Order: sequence, then structure tokens, then C-alpha cells
Amino acid sequence: MSVPETTRARRGIEAPAFERILLKLSGEALMGEREYGMDLPTIDAIADEIVDVHASGVQVAIVVGGGNIYRGMAAAAEGMDRASADYAGMLATLLNALALQDAIERAGANTRVQSAIQVAEVAEPYIRRRAIRHLEKGRIVLFAAGTGNPYFTTDTAAALRSLEIGAEALLMSKQGVEGVYDGDPATDPDALFLPALTHLEAIERGLKVMDTTALSLCMDNDIPIHVFEQLPGNIRRVVAGERVGTIISSQGGR
Repeated sequence: MSVPETTRARRGIEAPAFERILLKLSGEALMGEREYGMDLPTIDAIADEIVDVHASGVQVAIVVGGGNIYRGMAAAAEGMDRASADYAGMLATLLNALALQDAIERAGANTRVQSAIQVAEVAEPYIRRRAIRHLEKGRIVLFAAGTGNPYFTTDTAAALRSLEIGAEALLMSKQGVEGVYDGDPATDPDALFLPALTHLEAIERGLKVMDTTALSLCMDNDIPIHVFEQLPGNIRRVVAGERVGTIISSQGGR
């Protein structure tokens, strides 16, 4: 009888392809079938997979978005000051980080939440050396509140934190899309899936993978980006070295 995949991961039988990763989760990934907010069974399923990956020997850091609760750009378009809207969005990411922290700890792993804005009662302040120390001690670290500055997205926060902690790869989990396309698959039935490309190609072609600031940071510092759909098992498959979704790298995935 074959050993179930999750069991193999927990036992560390399959050697992971990375020692340290940063996982970027969209806020929408936490909604499940809801129109907004959080779906606890969905969060629990994501947490279980993250714990499986962590148990295989990978150091895991996470940046989670806040789109399921609040979108600064949408609020700004309705007349709210952009900076104020972005700060509200940072608080939304903190709510998501706390919910995910609770689910991960119930699944059996130790965690720390570090926030880029001061919320001392519920999270540590972001301190780079402390974050790295937590990872080295076997804790999953969740980074909340983006960069702590308005006008910067959580994509930029994910790229920045990847650099700061020395992550080997940035994993971008997307809701409802297989990876990167040369158009919008929701509106263009002829949009082609791109299994591999370079950072520069993504920037020059204006592909909506992540914002240009985040892409430039990854390009300048040679961090590969794995873009894949948030489906059960995909995080584990990427960490195991499988080709899932789109790989954006300085060599274009070669």
C-alpha cells in the first residue's frame, strides 16, 4: 500500500526543492465560496497544507492580502483618501493573518505574526533579524500590514520580505487562475497560458502578475516567482519541485 502524500510530506520522505520560501496568499483565497469575508473550512484546508509543507523541513513565511475584506483602490475610487484607504487595507491583512495563525496552530505548528504597523497586543513589530530567528527555530512567520506604507501593495511587501529573509523563492497563490496568461482569461477566450517567462518579459508585456515595483525587486535580486492556482495540493507540489503554473525567473524557467 502506498503512503498517502500528506503522510510522506510530514515524514520528510520527499526532499523539498527549497529550504526557505515566502508564500503570498491573496485575501480572496480565504473566502471559499463566499462573496466576501472568511470561510473557516477553506482557511483550515490551507493551513493543513502549509503545516504539511513546513513539516517536510521547509522554513515558511507568509504574506496574506486583504482583498476579501477591503480594497484600498476601490475605496479611493469612491472618494476616500487613498492613504487612509490603504491603511484600512493593512488592518484587513492583519485580520486575515490572525485567522490563518489560529488555523495553523490548531493544525499543529508554532507561529508568529509580525506586523509592519504597531499592534502590540496581537502581533510583534516587524524586525528582520527576529523574523529570521523564528524561521530558524521552526516557526511559521506571518507578515501582516504590507510594508507599513500606503501606495505599496501586498505584492511589493511579499517581494520585499522575500529579500529580507533570504527566501529562495516567492510562491504566488492565485484565486481562480492557473498561472500567467498573455491576456485576461476571464474576458479573452484566446488568452494563452504562459508556463515560463522572465521578469523583464512580464514587465515589458504588462502582464498582470503583480505590480511593477514587486516584479522589479524580484528581477534585480534574481528571485524566482512561482505563480499557481490556489487548489488543494498545489503548494505542496510546488515546494516538491513539480512544474505547476508559471515560473518567472531570470532564465525564463529554463
